[in-house]
Amino acid sequence: MQDLSFEVGTTLPEAPGKHGRTGVIHTPHGDIATPAFIPVATKATVKTLTPEQVRSTGAQAILSNAYHLYLQPGPDIVDEAGGVAAFENWHGPTFTDSGGFQVMSLGVGFKKVLAMDTAGLSDADIRAAAKDRMARVDDDGVDFKSVIDGSSHRFTPEVSMQIQHQLGADIMFAFDELTTLVDTRAYQEHSVERTRRWAKRCLDEHDRLTAARADKPTQSLWGVVQGAQYEDLRRAAARGLLDLDARARAEGRRGFGGFGIGGALEKENLGTIVGWVTDELPVDKPRHLLGISEPDDIFTAVEAGADTFDCVAPTRLGRRGGVYTLDGRMNLTAARFRRDFRGVDEEFGGYVSENYSRAYIHHLLKAKEYLAGTLCTLHNLEFMVRLVDTIRAAIDAGRYEDYRDEFLGRYYAPS
Repeated sequence: MQDLSFEVGTTLPEAPGKHGRTGVIHTPHGDIATPAFIPVATKATVKTLTPEQVRSTGAQAILSNAYHLYLQPGPDIVDEAGGVAAFENWHGPTFTDSGGFQVMSLGVGFKKVLAMDTAGLSDADIRAAAKDRMARVDDDGVDFKSVIDGSSHRFTPEVSMQIQHQLGADIMFAFDELTTLVDTRAYQEHSVERTRRWAKRCLDEHDRLTAARADKPTQSLWGVVQGAQYEDLRRAAARGLLDLDARARAEGRRGFGGFGIGGALEKENLGTIVGWVTDELPVDKPRHLLGISEPDDIFTAVEAGADTFDCVAPTRLGRRGGVYTLDGRMNLTAARFRRDFRGVDEEFGGYVSENYSRAYIHHLLKAKEYLAGTLCTLHNLEFMVRLVDTIRAAIDAGRYEDYRDEFLGRYYAPS
C-alpha cells in the first residue's frame, strides 16, 4: 500500500520566519494540494452536512477526533466498519487528532481555539479552572472524565495510537500535552519534554501496530510541536522531534511523516511562532497548524509555512447564523435581513448564494429550522475552502501579496 509523501511546489520569497509554499501531499486515499483548509468532522460528521455536501465545497480531506470517537461509538466499531472514511462515507484523505487537545481543553483549557487572549482571566478564573478540571496529567498519561457521562478513562501515548490505528485515518498525530498561556515557564519546560517522551512512545507503538495490522492501509504519524509562546522551547521541541525521527530511520523504522504545530498562543504572535517552528522543520515534510479560524490567521499561517490547517469555526459560526462574505462577517439573525432577498454573497456566488436569500435563511434561523445551520455551514465551508484554494493559485501565479492585500483590505474594511 502506498505510503504518504510530499512534493513542494512554488515557494514564496524567503524572509526570516517566512516559509510559505504550495505543494501536494500524496496519501493512500488521494492527493491534497496545499495550502489546504481541512474541515472538522469531529464525531465522523461535519455537523449539519452530508459527506456529499462537504465534497461539493471543494474540501480535499476531513479531520475527525480520536477523543470523541473513542467515547462514542468506540474505535472498535469504526475499525469493523473499515475505518473512519468508510464509516462516514467519505471517499478521500482523512486526518485524526490524537485526543490530547480535547482531553486537556475540556478539562483544563480556557478556550477551544489555538489563538487565545488571556487578558480577561483573573487569578480567580485560573484557580477555579484548576479546581474543576476534568483531566489530570502525569508523566505516563492522562486521567480524564467523559464529557458524555462523567465516567473515568485514561489515555497514554500507546492508547492514543491504538485508537487512531482503529480509526484508520491516513494522517494521525502523536499524543501531546496541550498547555495554556497561564501555565508557568517551568511547567511549559516540563511539558515540552513530556511531549517529546510521549512522541517516542507513539513512534514505537505505531511501528508495532503497523506490523500487526499489515493488511490495513498505511497510516502516517505526525509529531506535534508544543512550547507555548517561548522561542527557545518551540525550537527545542521541533529539534527533539527531528532527533526522534532521525534515530528511528537510522534503525530502519518508520519516522514522522509530517509535523503538527499545536498549543494555545496569542493571535498577534501566530506568524512569529509558526515561523520559529518552520525554521527548524525540514522542507520535504508537510506541516499542519491545529485549530486556526479567521481569514487573517490563514494568510499569516500560510506565509509562515503551514501547509494544512483545520478549525471548527466555520461550522460552529454557521450553526448560529454567522456567515463569511467578501466584505466581512455578518449574522443573518439580525432584523435587517428580514426582507433582504439578495443571496448571502452574490459576488462570491456558490450554491447557497445562488439558490437561497438572506431573508429565507433569516426566517429559518428565527423558526429554529435545522436547514438554517445546513445552509450557513455549507456557505462558510465553501468560502473558506475557496479562499485557501485562491491563495494557493496566487502563490503559483506569483501574485500572492497582491491577492492578500486586496482580500484583507476589503474583508476588514471599516463598515
